[in-house]
Amino acid sequence: MDFGKEFAMKKSHVEDWIEKHMLTYENGQDVLAEAMNYALQGGGKRIRPIIMIAASEMFGGRARDVYHFATAIEMIHTYSLIHDDLPAMDDDDMRRGRKTVHKVYGEDMAILAGDALLTYAFEVVSFSTSDPKKTIAAISVLAKSAGGAGMVGGQVLDLLGEKKDNISYQYLKTMDSLKTGALIYAAGHIGALMAGADKEGLHAIDKYCAALGIAFQIKDDLLDIEGDAAVFGKPIGSDIENGKTTYVSLLGIEHAREMVREFTDEAVDALIPFGDKAEFMRELAYHLLGRNK
Repeated sequence: MDFGKEFAMKKSHVEDWIEKHMLTYENGQDVLAEAMNYALQGGGKRIRPIIMIAASEMFGGRARDVYHFATAIEMIHTYSLIHDDLPAMDDDDMRRGRKTVHKVYGEDMAILAGDALLTYAFEVVSFSTSDPKKTIAAISVLAKSAGGAGMVGGQVLDLLGEKKDNISYQYLKTMDSLKTGALIYAAGHIGALMAGADKEGLHAIDKYCAALGIAFQIKDDLLDIEGDAAVFGKPIGSDIENGKTTYVSLLGIEHAREMVREFTDEAVDALIPFGDKAEFMRELAYHLLGRNK
């Protein structure tokens, strides 16, 4: 398998699906659609929808089987980035090498663009023509993973953590398993679910995504120290500047590097039962381990 070619093909699917759902609003709301589209077309790795496609294919499904959910999860991820960049949150001026949404359209419009993307995501999944029982189960997973028991809950822990003098490793891991890991979990679980995976299969993909989510966040923390701002797409050292506790500040660079490798190996080990069918998912984990943005 040519991993680069497969990755590019899956990403192309996602870009096409997003393009089909670009928005236009009437009655003077054009600026809202413009802000939403600006965020959606801002590039990015499209990792979550790619995981969803790959999980579906690993269990015998097809990319088009998860079309609506893959599009929706990228919309939800994009909304979270818009809000995460706001002055009340991380207060970032740059995202993916471009000005953040609130810097281009204003803080008020950025908030509304994020709100609209979140709700639009669930409008998109309502168009799914897949098996109704699977679709309802997948919607439940997506909603829970995006909300207070998932990504938003992790963001709350992040904000509360900024007010604490001492944050433990367990606190950090719990926070990141929600803030970063919840949508990665949803991507893998929904992809497998829609393809008809059994309970054992779902358990295995959940283990893969849980380990991958933590590895992904630790790698982000390392890139905030070691990355190239021109490649990373935002200023280096922003976590330190904001006084945030990260795996690097808590454990040191070398230990953090070891942990990325350990969690990546843990993710790959979860795929052993699937043999050659899991080749792309294994290569994806190693790809993320070596990324520079």
